[in-house]
Amino acid sequence: MATYEITRGAWTLKIGPHEITPDGAAFVIAEIGANHNGDMSLARDLIDAAVIAGADCVKFQSWTKNTIFSREVYDNDKFLSDGRDEERAEPLEDVVEKYSVSKLELTDLSAYAFEKGIVFSCSGFSFDEIDFLVDELKIPFIKVASMDLPNLPFLKHIGGKGLPVILSTGLSSMEEITAAANTLTEAGASDLIVLHCIAQYPPEDADTNLHNIGMLRQTFPHALIGFSDHSQGTAIPLAAIALGACVIEKHFTLDKKMDGWDHAISADLNDLSTVVREGRRIVAALGNEERLVTDKDLKMRAVFRRSIVAARPIKAGTIIERADLDFKRPGRGISPNQLVSVIGQKASRDIIADEIIEEDAFE
Repeated sequence: MATYEITRGAWTLKIGPHEITPDGAAFVIAEIGANHNGDMSLARDLIDAAVIAGADCVKFQSWTKNTIFSREVYDNDKFLSDGRDEERAEPLEDVVEKYSVSKLELTDLSAYAFEKGIVFSCSGFSFDEIDFLVDELKIPFIKVASMDLPNLPFLKHIGGKGLPVILSTGLSSMEEITAAANTLTEAGASDLIVLHCIAQYPPEDADTNLHNIGMLRQTFPHALIGFSDHSQGTAIPLAAIALGACVIEKHFTLDKKMDGWDHAISADLNDLSTVVREGRRIVAALGNEERLVTDKDLKMRAVFRRSIVAARPIKAGTIIERADLDFKRPGRGISPNQLVSVIGQKASRDIIADEIIEEDAFE
């Protein structure tokens, strides 16, 4: 059975080898969801690809045709659109049953991910599924999908498991988000990670509203803040990292043209690799708000800055005037900001044109 060390500290959540902090490298979750299309061989291939991409975690979804939709949805028989077309040959009920993953299959996938060195987690969509995932499969955190944010009885059950909880906020008002966060923490959730999310597939750029990340950091100062991304490409999740998202969840596929619910808006291997690699660069480049002059800067000053130089030949005994001086690189001599202390000095020797003026050039 796969197990993960979970340790907690001020502003820090460590899951296995990964330390999640407000200003650290983003914890990248490859959301496989149902992109395995019910094929466990494809599911393992997706885990392998997520490892290659450098993701920190793979996440699946646990549901059955009886725990996700009511009979009314199946009777209407509308396939969940992936943005390409609405017509499908198979009835929705059959597709949901085909895409669902059994407890035994989830157990095997969890062990496979553990063997490959990547964190495994899974969203549950019923009380029984949460019990199985936490009590038997020992997932390291529980992910709450946006659709379940206002489902407070379900959140109370989840919080009672005492694990870190990741909460997606798509479709929800701030009042609903606050109520959900309070319910989870009061029920016993050990840590809370709130994900800004737009539940459109994909969302318009103008609707994405990434400044919500900063707002959520201020609103929930004791939670970690991340971003659940449904955009196409890599620009939006990278921008989210730059704005402080310390968790990125992005749907993941091997082929965006594959039939299924989420392939068209998912990251492929190249996309996810870019998010991981460039996201880490962004965090390293952000640094902190303290203005520093490094040793490297000090060495470069002599090369890039200017010194006071002779604008023309200056004879020994001449009283130096402003017209005698100019400013040129390198910066190893007297700085231009010392100009007033040079004007009026008497030259102690001849100074040739363009010579960097040193202290020994004065009487």
